[in-house]
Amino acid sequence: MRTFLKGGSVVSAAGVKRADVLIDGEKIVKVGRSVRGDADTVVDVEHCLLFPGFIDAHTHFDLDVCGTTTADDFYTGSRAALRGGTTTVIDFACPNKGESLHYGLDLWHKKADGRTFCDYGFHMTIDDWNESIRAEIPDMFAKGISSFKMYMTYPAMMVEDRDLYWALKELKHLGGICGVHCENAGIIDGMIAERKNAGDLSPASHPLTRPPLAEAEAVSRLLRIAQAADCPVIIVHLTCQEALEEVERARRRGQRVYVETCPQYLLLDNSLYCNGDYATAARYVCAPPLREKWEQHDLWRALRHGEIQTVSTDHCSFTLAQKDAGREDFTKIPGGLPGVETRGELIYSYGVATKRITEAQMYKALCENPARLYGLFPRKGVLQAGSDADIVVYDPGDSHVIRAEDCVANVDYNPYEGFVTSGGIRQVWLRGTLAVEKGRVLDESPRGRYMARGKCSL
Repeated sequence: MRTFLKGGSVVSAAGVKRADVLIDGEKIVKVGRSVRGDADTVVDVEHCLLFPGFIDAHTHFDLDVCGTTTADDFYTGSRAALRGGTTTVIDFACPNKGESLHYGLDLWHKKADGRTFCDYGFHMTIDDWNESIRAEIPDMFAKGISSFKMYMTYPAMMVEDRDLYWALKELKHLGGICGVHCENAGIIDGMIAERKNAGDLSPASHPLTRPPLAEAEAVSRLLRIAQAADCPVIIVHLTCQEALEEVERARRRGQRVYVETCPQYLLLDNSLYCNGDYATAARYVCAPPLREKWEQHDLWRALRHGEIQTVSTDHCSFTLAQKDAGREDFTKIPGGLPGVETRGELIYSYGVATKRITEAQMYKALCENPARLYGLFPRKGVLQAGSDADIVVYDPGDSHVIRAEDCVANVDYNPYEGFVTSGGIRQVWLRGTLAVEKGRVLDESPRGRYMARGKCSL
């Protein structure tokens, strides 16, 4: 089956260039002006931008957390991802302390295999470090997992500095890479105790107990540990200028540091926690929390200058009823926001259309950089001959208002309710098959495939 996308403009690191795309089966076979060749189907995409399928390398589907389970499992979460132009997600296989990495990987395959609409892979979470865990690491690479995750906060998942150092040394030896959640657990615990002693239990206390300095301190400490281990690291969901400054210092020392941020930190701010209505404020609780509005300017600047490499979502969704668990105590609110369905349109609308970033910079942050960083390039992340035919057809003239009632994620609110887009996603192609058209997921049978990944090439 050969499909010809005619009249569009392909987005790459070099910019935007008028080009046609010829697909044969699941692969792209030609990209260029006036591409010739027999095709079974011709699709007119004139006036549209053609991006490679977006990659979201930070999602949490079907995750048990805070006494509940995320509202989106792999079926609903990946369906929402696909509708939003994301053709590949990388979720986190999360064994509990005391469980093996193999157990965690097998469990996540059971959750995802045959139930995922887009292609998918896994990072492996390390929350224990001992000889047994160390011995499992090589087999993770053999099973297509080349990236790992560690936490510097949350007692159920965090590792101490010594174990972090040893784990990074082992990953360096094997050629792996690690993303780290950076917040100082001791500062947070102390500040939470102070707020509770004062009787300040509303969501407004959430950002006050997780200030930028707690994030910046942990980033600084991680980067010194990574320097000792001589290992590249990824700072996930970075939120603030203070943390960026620590990254810049490390880079000046010659360290390889990659940075991810998320749409919520680019577009939402901590005034949302001060709403007098609990239900409204609680829906925005996430960690790290939303920051002051002025921080957004620095994040956009860093994205524009290439200091931030990727924009993922940290999609970790809960219903309003689940968020209500913390009505009497803000620390019991399950933390996380939905976002996998709206990321592409938001970054285009409030980044590209406002001239904060270019189309090429959006392409790098959502497509090429995550593909390279996580060992998927050039199969994913680029429109060129031989790559998977994952394509987002973006129509700059198809603006609309984001409403929860129009979304397909398994939640009853949207953090970006009322945001007006500049354009919208007209079509999404997954490995050569039209999967989404004008907001409608066309096939209700999941056809996503597990992606065994190679090593970082960014």
